[in-house]
This record gives sequence, structure tokens and C-alpha cells, in this order.
Amino acid sequence: MSEQLTPADALRRIAFLLERAREPSYRVQAFRTAATVVAGLDDAELDRRVRTRTLTELKGVGEKTAAVVTEAHRGELPAYLQRLEESHAELAPLADDAAALRAALKGDLHAHSDWSDGGSPIREMAEAAISIGHEYLALTDHSPRLTVANGLTPERLERQLDVVAALNEELAPFRILTGIECDVLADGALDQTEELLGRLDVVVASVHSELRAPRAQMTERMLAAVANPHTDVLGHCTGRLVIGRKQRNGTQRPRPESDFDAEAVFRACVDHGTAVEINSRPERLDPPRRLLTRAAELGCDFAIDTDAHAPGQLDWQDFGCTRAVECGITTDRVVNTRSAADLLAQL
Repeated sequence: MSEQLTPADALRRIAFLLERAREPSYRVQAFRTAATVVAGLDDAELDRRVRTRTLTELKGVGEKTAAVVTEAHRGELPAYLQRLEESHAELAPLADDAAALRAALKGDLHAHSDWSDGGSPIREMAEAAISIGHEYLALTDHSPRLTVANGLTPERLERQLDVVAALNEELAPFRILTGIECDVLADGALDQTEELLGRLDVVVASVHSELRAPRAQMTERMLAAVANPHTDVLGHCTGRLVIGRKQRNGTQRPRPESDFDAEAVFRACVDHGTAVEINSRPERLDPPRRLLTRAAELGCDFAIDTDAHAPGQLDWQDFGCTRAVECGITTDRVVNTRSAADLLAQL
């Protein structure tokens, strides 16, 4: 790697190489966390921290990551990164492509706030997106049927639209895109009023219930959702969990994929201009690589999203970028590499 890297990019590159080399996840996450923290510093603050050797006072930055930041800030190739690149030279081209795709992303089309099941206010989510270089963030809290996630009734969504409008005046030129993660009902209908769906910038349609439905039934349900003119993104299409959620009885099992005709659904996405989400949440990583590769072969567009429920999770797009590159997806096929104006003109 000959070009100069920013400190955050150097940390992300190390995390990528460690992950691909199958190093322990805690080690990978340490560099990802530090990258998020450092990306949020302005140039003056970063310079001051390096000069005064106080980087380790920042939560999430340890001695190893601070050394990487310091060397990269000075325009040097960090020694830790150099050793990794020498040990895993075969991974370097993939790391370059993933980094280039991550740098091209201008926003995230799937994120939650404390209006539904997220843990942070809308403003905090927006400010976190600004800190990592995004130009926009789609606020996609859940729809009313998902009561377990405090889904938004039409009345609450109306109020949220007013809040977003006021925040957009304050945060301009950054933009919070109005949106929803809309539950796909058993008959394929979307769980919100037609009037409100028509007012939103981004509609992510996701199946959250009856995930073990028969193949034919699930296929028809998803085809109806994809064909809905309000649907912009098909969210976490298989519904799988590679890391199971902990249950009340203490068990924690992965959740298998839903069974549906992926070929038919992806062809419908192409026909109706619906982007397939590459969900970057570590416990989802949905769709799996075989389906992601097939969707790319069929000509789908994609949205690399985090499904973030907290500010720090917005940096999870790295996972999605890696998977996209591994499956041959190029930058021009990812809709959130476009400006907000170009994106909304297409959706």
C-alpha cells in the first residue's frame, strides 16, 4: 500500500486484514472501534492528541491503536499495518477494493432511533453519521405491527416527520432522509398507510414474522412487497441470524434462512428497481454470500446498510463493503454511493 492513509483508514485496513486472517473477533473490533473514535475527531483535535500523546485517554483507543494513529498522522505507513501486509500480501488487493467502496459511501439507508427500538435520539444518530463522513442518513424506525420494537403508529410517524424537518434545518447540508423499516405482512402488503408511505424518502421492506412459512408462500409474500411502488430497499432478505439472540432461558441459537425462490425475488428487484440490502449487522450479514453473488449476477442494485440501533454501529458498513467486494459488486451498483439528490431521483 503506497498511498498515504488517514489514521481511521489505517485502522480499518488493519481490522480488515485481521478479520480475513481469522484473528479473534475482539482484536478486529478493537481496531474498528478505534477507527470510529478517530474518524470523529476534527483535524485540530487529532493533531493536539498526537502532539500531547493523549490519544489513549479516548475511550476505545489503546496503546497499539494509538501508535497506528500517530504514525499514520505523520504520513508514515504504520509498522503494525506493514507487518500485516507482508504476512498477508494476498489479501491486500481485496482490502484496497473494500476500502475504496467504503470511502465511496455517502450515507446509510437503514438506521433506528429511540423512537422505536434504537437506543439513541435522532440527533445523536445524525451527528454520529456526520462524524464518519456521511452526507445523509435514512431514519427507518419500525412500523406499527412490530409492537415488540415499539413500531411507529401513523400518528407517531407524523410527529417524527416534523422533528426530522426541524433537525434538517439545523444540520444542513447534512440530511436526515425520512423513512421507515416497514414490516411485510403475510399477504405481502406494507405495514403503513399509503399516504404516509408516499411522503417518505426511503422505504425498507423487511419480513419479521412467520419466517418459517412454506417456500411458495414466502416467495409470493416477498414478490408482492418488492413490486409495491413504495418499496425502495428489500431489507435483510433471508431473516437469518448467524449469531443467535439470547433468550430468556439462556439459550442462544442461530436462526436459519427463510426458504424462498431467491432467483424470482432478485429478478423482481431488478424489474421494479428495488435495491437488495447488504445488511452489515455482525449477527445478520444478510444475504449470505451465495445469494449475494447470485443477486449481483442477475443485475440487482444494492444498499450497504448497518441496520444501526446505536451511534457506534454506523461504522459497521465495513462488514458490508467486504462482503460486496468478495461477491464482485462494484461501486456503481451500490445506491448509497450516490448523492442524496441523485439517490432520491432514482428511488
